[in-house]
Amino acid sequence: MAGREYHHPYTPYDIQTQFMHAVYDCLENGKVGIFESPTGTGKSLSLICASLTWLRDHKKRTLEEGHPLEATDSDEPGWMVEHARKQKKQAALRRRRALESRIADIKAKELRAKNRYQHGARSHKRQEVTSDVDGATPNEAQFILADYESDEDNSQKTAEKTYDDSGLSAETQALMKQFGYSVEKENGQEEDAPDEIKIFICSRTHSQLTQFSSELNRVKMPPAINDTSLDENDEKNIVEEVKHITLGSRKNLCINPKVNKLGKATTINERCLELQQPNISSDSKCPFIPTKESEALVNDFRDHALAKIRDIEDLMMTGKQLGICPYYASRPATRYCEIVTLPYPLLLQKSAREALDLSLKDHIVIIDEAHNLMDAIAGIYSVSVSLAQVQQARMQLTVYLQRFRNKLKGKNRVYVAQTVRVLDAIIAWLQSRGSESGFNDGLVDPASLMSGKGVDQINLFKLNTYLRDSRLARKVDGYTNHVIQSREEGSQQDAKKPLKGEIGQSLPVLTHVQQFLMSFMNPSAEGRFFVSKEESSGVVLKYLLLDPTFHFKDIVEEARAVVLAGGTMSPMSDYEHYLLSYLDPSRIMTLSCGHVIPPSNLLAIPVVQTSSGSGFEFTFEKRNSERMMIDLGNAILRITQHIPDGLVVFFPSYSYLDLCAAAWKRLRPTGSDVPLWDSVLKIKPIFCEQRAEQKPLDPTLAAKETVAASVLKAYSSAVASGNGRGALLLAVMGGTLSEGINFSDALGRGVVVVGMPFPNPHSAEWKAKVQYISAKAAAKGLDAKAAARDFYENACMRTVNQCVGRAIRHRGDYAAILMLDRRYAGTRIQAKLPHWIRASLTHGAGVRDVEKRLDEFFAGKN
Repeated sequence: MAGREYHHPYTPYDIQTQFMHAVYDCLENGKVGIFESPTGTGKSLSLICASLTWLRDHKKRTLEEGHPLEATDSDEPGWMVEHARKQKKQAALRRRRALESRIADIKAKELRAKNRYQHGARSHKRQEVTSDVDGATPNEAQFILADYESDEDNSQKTAEKTYDDSGLSAETQALMKQFGYSVEKENGQEEDAPDEIKIFICSRTHSQLTQFSSELNRVKMPPAINDTSLDENDEKNIVEEVKHITLGSRKNLCINPKVNKLGKATTINERCLELQQPNISSDSKCPFIPTKESEALVNDFRDHALAKIRDIEDLMMTGKQLGICPYYASRPATRYCEIVTLPYPLLLQKSAREALDLSLKDHIVIIDEAHNLMDAIAGIYSVSVSLAQVQQARMQLTVYLQRFRNKLKGKNRVYVAQTVRVLDAIIAWLQSRGSESGFNDGLVDPASLMSGKGVDQINLFKLNTYLRDSRLARKVDGYTNHVIQSREEGSQQDAKKPLKGEIGQSLPVLTHVQQFLMSFMNPSAEGRFFVSKEESSGVVLKYLLLDPTFHFKDIVEEARAVVLAGGTMSPMSDYEHYLLSYLDPSRIMTLSCGHVIPPSNLLAIPVVQTSSGSGFEFTFEKRNSERMMIDLGNAILRITQHIPDGLVVFFPSYSYLDLCAAAWKRLRPTGSDVPLWDSVLKIKPIFCEQRAEQKPLDPTLAAKETVAASVLKAYSSAVASGNGRGALLLAVMGGTLSEGINFSDALGRGVVVVGMPFPNPHSAEWKAKVQYISAKAAAKGLDAKAAARDFYENACMRTVNQCVGRAIRHRGDYAAILMLDRRYAGTRIQAKLPHWIRASLTHGAGVRDVEKRLDEFFAGKN
């Protein structure tokens, strides 16, 4: 390994080389790697270089040497095996030459267009994307349910799904036929590339994937196989550009202005699928969906997408320019790619992978920013529904039945009636619980939800199968949209018809309610149902996934190798025990790298004692005392005087931040006539993170980021003002500013963590989690109490580790990290900190001693 060339664009640090060795070894041996490399150490670039080096080495070995099993398992003579290898190599070369030729043409075309633009020439006329593509008002026939076969016929139909020589199921072939594609290869059609091994790189948000794409531009890799028809010094034989594409959701890639303006991802998905139904008039169909006639445009899109590294916005622009849907056109392009980047939900959700026709079989999966992987999986498969939403869904279904009751026959009539009874039972149960005096959040027995209205006699499995296959929710939601639009336009007869129900301006919700009903089909061991009363939503039913193992297991079993990478993966034990517990320990690799900064650039201190001599202990029972808040305010006042530029203080919750801020504005430290808040303001201006209105269920959404953007901008401006004061930012652990924000250099010369952000152990959700972890440990003969405590502490420390990783962002950076709580001095808690912080961690100290250490640390720093 010492002599391996990773083609890193810079001279790699030792820890980067160590990291790349580990990734290469993981991919080579088909393992699952859990790798931690602090932010600022070039983790993304190291992942790219290591994985691409392995991929091209692997391709080269396979093409030039052949797969070892080809020779050992074949009954054919050696010369025939060798001949087959040569043919395979020649076919690969032909495909590469053809692809490179097309890409060269695209690049030349784009360069000519760029030159024309720079010289003021008009661009060629392209398909108008902003035209009214909806055409006439949708025909009501599209909302009528198709005849539903009997359960027996339907199950038989499912059993008869077979695969032919094309490798596609009958269902997939029918879908392709619907879009105008032919499964059979026609004369003159270009040679399809085999689905060769590729790298799927997944991250939390599209913005992180965009950053990944920019890093890809830095990498120059030699080709997997040299083309002997070219000069050895030819650039194509020295460097082969990386073939890459980003997959996104319809919300990010839709170019139909009448659809993408709907805004909400679910609504966009449903409208897109509606416009593809066979009973939709040709005038109303989406003109950008690929068809047989637009196959040349799909290929053109593919070549444009592969001509250079493009992010999600670039792909959308390319689709607009060509007049082809980038969401659908990007799918066939993956076959020609080496690297495919995509956000969490598209990889982690099986239904999303199936919708994209994405196979992970024998490919490489790399999940970046994987510190919140288990929470992300839980978030994707957990769902909640309010009483108001169920009532709204019931009302919209009633309106739908008013219009189409006479069209329902046979099984449709039976199952729609069952759906109504299930909704009525849930509504009655929620109304009953909501009217109880002394309402408490708690666990829900699913059987109790289904106990009324004769629902206990309904086969929920068959009902859910019906809802999925009949698309009842889509029909009802589509009709609801139709009625709302008709009323807004005021020109349709439907708007004037009297309705027993009232749709109003409410968004369609039956699809969301159906997702909740699907959770009843999940194994009881891996999740729980809860009820709670929320100020904004009223009585709410929730399904919480407790065990992410099953939903990640199929990814691990399909892929050749899986890499979980992040800046703060510590503590790692949860991944081994609760995500990969079924794997043999020999298949799991772990690595925690150090930092690129010298030890003298980091000061990490557990602050265990107040300036008055008492202990810092921010337990839930003690932190709200006036004395503790005064001691905390005094400590921040003193620390602020000894840290230059920007200082970020993280609190365990929004409520505690608000409580302390209010207390400091009225309380005065001993011997002072000025409140603590005003005393701090004399040293640095204070900025507070804003509480988000609502935390999104989908971890990929960036709604919270916009809430804090103005505060972050004001804080950054104050630090950069050059007046020498810097600024103080009060933030929340687990909030927007604790993850993904760069407090490099002057923005974060100090990070203070106040207390430990333990989840509420008395909440119904955490009681269920602890019970689940305890039962799982006991089943293995382990100490159930110790396992539950460890899991509880790990959840806390993952949040802490994200906060302390905000400051040090590059080799020349320096900062002080102060952890205010006596519990940080304990060896068990310290063992859960990242390796690079533990290496610089000093013994616990009091506030007065910390002041001296801060002065010594910052003395002489630029």
